[in-house]
Amino acid sequence: MLAFFSNAASVRRDEKGATAVEYGIMVALIAVVIIVAVTLLGGNLNSMFNDVACKVQGKTYAAAVADNPATTGVDESAAAGCR
Repeated sequence: MLAFFSNAASVRRDEKGATAVEYGIMVALIAVVIIVAVTLLGGNLNSMFNDVACKVQGKTYAAAVADNPATTGVDESAAAGCR
């Protein structure tokens, strides 16, 4: 009977490693969700922050032109900015 209880105590000590692994998996899944959200919303967030920055300066934000630069001669990076 004493051997059973001493064996149960060693199993209880091993659970600490299991919980650390579980927390590690949870942190990894949360990181994946954050990365996916930032990737999907990154362009919209960038435009929103640029718009707010321009409004603070008293200007308006002009987003990049969606036309093909090869046919219109408009460089998309040059078309975006405060006006």
